[in-house]
Amino acid sequence: KSFVYDVEFYAEDAGRTDNEYLARVCETAIKAGATVLNIPDTTGYCLPSEYGAKIKYLKENVKGIESAILSCHCHNDLGLATANSIEGVINGARQIECTINGIGERAGNTALEEVVMILKQHPYLNLNTNIETSQLYGISQLVSDSMGVYTQPNKAIVGANAFAHSSGIHQDGVIKHRETYEIIDPKDVGVTESAIVLTARSGRAALAYRAKHIGYELTKLQLDVIYSNFLKFADRKKEIDNNDIHEIIETSHIYKEIISA
Repeated sequence: KSFVYDVEFYAEDAGRTDNEYLARVCETAIKAGATVLNIPDTTGYCLPSEYGAKIKYLKENVKGIESAILSCHCHNDLGLATANSIEGVINGARQIECTINGIGERAGNTALEEVVMILKQHPYLNLNTNIETSQLYGISQLVSDSMGVYTQPNKAIVGANAFAHSSGIHQDGVIKHRETYEIIDPKDVGVTESAIVLTARSGRAALAYRAKHIGYELTKLQLDVIYSNFLKFADRKKEIDNNDIHEIIETSHIYKEIISA
């Protein structure tokens, strides 16, 4: 404390530590000058209810706690790092130690982008981060590229599939009204737009949408014909791109009818 203003005390393996004992340790740290009490779930063991209760206990039972900030530091060994951190701030913590893309020891740490968007999407919690969310996707890509660490496609918020729809029912819903299957506007995290991915599971609505996007306005009867050909093509290929759609339409027996419309 004589060297720096902010002193953070890190209670190693606090997640598995008896709450009463942990409270006495935290009191000692505060008396010694700690301004931040970091409560790590070092092994990623805690359930959200357990971690939240631990933070609440410390908030209510540590003498002098009003002069310090309770901090969450959660590991993701059971996939609960983000959930535990959110429970922590709901119960009185005011700092979350997190990383971009959840990168960290073993299974990783709490993902910054997940925490930020959870709090943004639930404004009634009154927990604001003041982070410019439109930069999240870009910084995620920068970190991934710089570290050479691949981000899984289904990663929440920043994964390649986070705003991609390939199921026919979902595609139809998103085309009609984006909020049907998306609680976040892609632009809010720096993604240009949602993606309608054409696969063998896609329906007519998605095919018509993509065809229109590349210049083909199909009638219902024309769409039925093209969709039949599309399914045959999709059985042979994982994902159908715009060039494939051109080929499907141009090789159909109704091509001249379509372009003359």
